[in-house]
Amino acid sequence: MPFPVSDATVTLDRRMGPYGEVVLRRRGDGDAAVHEIIANGCFLMDTSDGRSERLLIDAAYDAVTTGNVAPSVLIGGLGVGFSLARAAANRAWRRIAVVEREQAIIDWHRSGPLAAISGEALADPRCVILHTNLVTYLRTTDDQYDALCLDIDNGPDWTVTEDNGELYSPAGLAACQGALRPGGVLAVWSAQPSAAFEDALRNAGFTGVRTEEIRLARGVPDVVHLAVRPA
Repeated sequence: MPFPVSDATVTLDRRMGPYGEVVLRRRGDGDAAVHEIIANGCFLMDTSDGRSERLLIDAAYDAVTTGNVAPSVLIGGLGVGFSLARAAANRAWRRIAVVEREQAIIDWHRSGPLAAISGEALADPRCVILHTNLVTYLRTTDDQYDALCLDIDNGPDWTVTEDNGELYSPAGLAACQGALRPGGVLAVWSAQPSAAFEDALRNAGFTGVRTEEIRLARGVPDVVHLAVRPA
């Protein structure tokens, strides 16, 4: 007689960091289990789907034009690992860097339950995790990438912490441009479309600004905002 599947939510880890509390929860059991990341009481993402995180990477790759040179990508936010795994599955990426400010999230991938998603990618020599704040990194790095894929908030209009709003400001978007090679692509995940953010991208000097929708079973679509640094 099969055992019933539980839909109870269990807290696997809870930590206080420099940016507040982060929590890893599991909902359900066995193969049907879903892991969730909560930051300061705000739901960030879970392992139930991953289509929009994968589209974030695919849309950026499709928009990159580097001639015969293999492109590099910076992923802002490790999350549950779908974006990293998608990038690593594409052998065309030359270098894959992930910026993640929460040590807890890095630990959940390296030695915790999220390793089931990202373990193979983390073993890939093209991949590196940078434990730092994304805004700080963009403003101070001399590295440049062919694509920036950012997924650190629920969108430009719904940030996890107040200081994350700086990323979507004129200064933050200028830092994004500086970390992109000419012709490089900025891709920003959002839980809902933002016409104001599209205007901000154009005002910051990006071209080819557009928004791709990811249809969900219910609710408004997730979206990926795309923009290009002029060559």
